Amino acid sequence: MTTIRSLSLNENVHSLCELPVLSGTTGPDVINVEALYKQTGMFTYDPGFTSTASCSSTITYIDGEAGILLYRGYPIEQLAEKCTFLEVCYLLLNGELPTTSEMFKFESTITIHTMVHDQLTNFFKGFRRDAHPMAIMVGVVGALSAFYHDALDIKSKNDRDISAIRLIAKVPTIVAMCHKYSTGLPFMYPQNKLSYVENFMRMMLGTPCDDFAPNPVLVRALDRILILHADHEQNASTSTVRLAGSSGANPYACITAGIACLWGAAHGGANEAVLNMLKEIGDVSHIPKYIAKAKDKNDPFRLMGFGHRVYKNHDPRAKLMRTTCHEVLTELGLHDNNLFKLALELERIALEDNYFIEKKLYPNVDFYSGIVFHALGIPSNMFTAMFAMGRTVGWIAHWAEMIADPDQKIGRPRQLYTGATKRDVPKNHNTSS
Repeated sequence: MTTIRSLSLNENVHSLCELPVLSGTTGPDVINVEALYKQTGMFTYDPGFTSTASCSSTITYIDGEAGILLYRGYPIEQLAEKCTFLEVCYLLLNGELPTTSEMFKFESTITIHTMVHDQLTNFFKGFRRDAHPMAIMVGVVGALSAFYHDALDIKSKNDRDISAIRLIAKVPTIVAMCHKYSTGLPFMYPQNKLSYVENFMRMMLGTPCDDFAPNPVLVRALDRILILHADHEQNASTSTVRLAGSSGANPYACITAGIACLWGAAHGGANEAVLNMLKEIGDVSHIPKYIAKAKDKNDPFRLMGFGHRVYKNHDPRAKLMRTTCHEVLTELGLHDNNLFKLALELERIALEDNYFIEKKLYPNVDFYSGIVFHALGIPSNMFTAMFAMGRTVGWIAHWAEMIADPDQKIGRPRQLYTGATKRDVPKNHNTSS
């Protein structure tokens, strides 16, 4: 049984030790508790890390109250409007937006690394055809270190840079292969003449029977989606990548750990859950019943894709995704499609109903991304893999930042033990009799 008592921080802890306060360039100050146990014999207790900064970082900043998301100081709204995904990749990895010559070199390097080792295709044959694409992706990405072990010295910046390039370049190819394998269609090799997103769309949605003609509206929409998913500070999967990396594990193993974490329904599976919810509702006429269920605190049903743990205001990504969503639906002439009419009516209600407004249950990025993916012809079991493709660069940026940090050490959280105290095995205990 856990014993609970109150403790005055000012009166008790400060009399025992000094707790330095650290300030970042913006955001809340933090209390450095590294010396707390040594000086007081106490740990902090913070399930879910709701009040704990696990590291320092220069990559991404979120102000959930104000609805702000910055990559390296740049507002997500400006990046989504003015930059390509690969420009954002360069920014996250290097700290600055690329010059024209830097971008040409970076994009060219990514392009020539999009192929995967031919023997890697044999891995797919070991999976059942009906295996979930995320299960396949975990296995195949984890195997990359067996094929690209020539640059695995994590202490070498050059090796870290090579690994980053390879992952950003090859993960889209692997994602497309996961889809093709599950549908029984042949793998599509990348083509160097195409852009990053065009290449992926061709590998994902094209077949050898037809020439693939990329639609610029859809290409730009997917490019923007990848930008919006590229990083999101110390979320569960990024924290997992950092924790795995703190042990000295190779980058492919660390990214695989992030992919596995992202697979969880509470993290990367939310956009798939949105689509399943829309299918459950079925028709616009059923919406009032489901809205009533969502408002009933005794009913376990909840609207997927609304609200966010970090954002207590509008998710800045959702507004951009909403614009993208409407662009795609207009381009494909799908506004009259029953599923999309459902989604748009739910969106209208959430933006106008006082219940949702008071509780700040606004549509979030997952609500719109699932709709866009479905409109593009991407099956729902691939949604989380698409998320992983966009987030790979964020994971790699955080991993590289952590490895280069001279103060980094292996992650080792402590615990509040509530189990049995020391006891002896009974003298007459003998399982062999």
